Amino acid sequence: MKLSATILALAAATASAAVPSLTPDNYDAMTDGKTVFIKFFAPWCGHCKKMAPDWEKLSGEWDGHEIGLIAEVDCTADGKPLCDANGVRGFPTLKYGDPTSLDDYQGGRDYDALAKFATDNLKPICSPSNLDICDDDKKKQIEELMAKSIEDLDAAIEEEEKKLTAAEDDFKAEVEKLQKKYQELMEEKDAKLAAVKDSGLGLMKSVKAAKAKAGSDEL
Repeated sequence: MKLSATILALAAATASAAVPSLTPDNYDAMTDGKTVFIKFFAPWCGHCKKMAPDWEKLSGEWDGHEIGLIAEVDCTADGKPLCDANGVRGFPTLKYGDPTSLDDYQGGRDYDALAKFATDNLKPICSPSNLDICDDDKKKQIEELMAKSIEDLDAAIEEEEKKLTAAEDDFKAEVEKLQKKYQELMEEKDAKLAAVKDSGLGLMKSVKAAKAKAGSDEL
């Protein structure tokens, strides 16, 4: 029994280690030319632990694939700068797509959902290194961007990222307003219910029940 437990533990450790772990030092090299599906996690996270076996299985199936890469980033260790750069606020966070411009994954977290998504999406995507699969509009857009200086691109990226931040801030502000309104409505409702009870509703019901019982006794 002890031997079997040891073997299982070693197998689990091997499976976990098989998932490519990304850090700022290896990110560019490991993701170059790839379409990626990345799990940003924390070792203490319960949901992360729950999905770990499915993620390990999926990563193993895509191991060595020419285009697709299933990887993970430990946000509590060397990978933390990648988590910060990608706006990771909760665990696990899944992102996919172009390694330089990841999109949020919003699908299911079970193996079947993850595997189907990977099959459907981990394909070559239009980019400066894959111009042959771009349509004419995208090719033109890439050519125009390639003509810009690094400084101009930095400025344009910063401007667009400000819009993303503004959208997040607006969303949070509106949610706070809704939460405040909800609290106000709850307090208003409770006050109305208390007023109705204080007006004698309970006593009316009690008297009605007593009269009904008295009438029944008379019969």
